[in-house]
Amino acid sequence: MSTFRAIVFASVISGFVVGLLVTVVQQFGTVPLILKAEVFEKAAGAHQHDAAAQPVVAGHDHAAHDHAAHDHGDHDHGAGDHDHGGAWEPRDGFERNAYTAAANVLTAIGFALLLAGFFAVRSGATGTSVSWHEGLLWGLAGFAVFTIAPSLGLPPELPGVPSAPLLSRQIWWLAAVLATAGGLALIVFRRTVPAAISGVILLTLPHLIGAPDLANVETNVPSSLLHQFVTAVTVTSLVFWTLLGGLTSAVFARFDQRA
Repeated sequence: MSTFRAIVFASVISGFVVGLLVTVVQQFGTVPLILKAEVFEKAAGAHQHDAAAQPVVAGHDHAAHDHAAHDHGDHDHGAGDHDHGGAWEPRDGFERNAYTAAANVLTAIGFALLLAGFFAVRSGATGTSVSWHEGLLWGLAGFAVFTIAPSLGLPPELPGVPSAPLLSRQIWWLAAVLATAGGLALIVFRRTVPAAISGVILLTLPHLIGAPDLANVETNVPSSLLHQFVTAVTVTSLVFWTLLGGLTSAVFARFDQRA
């Protein structure tokens, strides 16, 4: 029971701190880019509305150019997801930032629980507390599993950028995460040649299969803005995982020693 309390306390404390810090980082990184992309998205929607209102001339259907049917779900907005179907969404400003902070804190607590569970198993097996720099390595492993590997096939997307169907992207993303985690575990913990070969195969398998993608992508969002967003999301995720790994391990070790 004392170990369980250490896991819970470490996860809540570190998750709350890291979630708030990442929210601040997002205000200077991903959020401004999202707001810029939304301007292009709204402009494209207005253009599509005007085109749909025009009559059919000489057999040319202007509505054929309407790309609003593309699925905009699963964008990595950093400031919260937006429902483009006209449903409720938080207002810009404090309300939007508050929901973003709450989502970041809950996400950080969830991943911290996962890390603290690994730390508890590690501490029980070795009889020693997990150091903060070992926690940092675990955080970097989480960064590789949940950010780097999936982003190689499905990079973060801005509003207004068409993408493949949501379900197929979710399936591939989950497969990439599981394969990367399994491959790294085989390489790091087994330390044999067959295990290393199997680990490399697992690491590359999702990318050999390929992520789902659209044949033709048409968007008025500038490519430079897309590149900036991918960089900002990657840097923010790196900050998230390094802080979460180091802080969770330090707080867990303190509560674990008391236990």
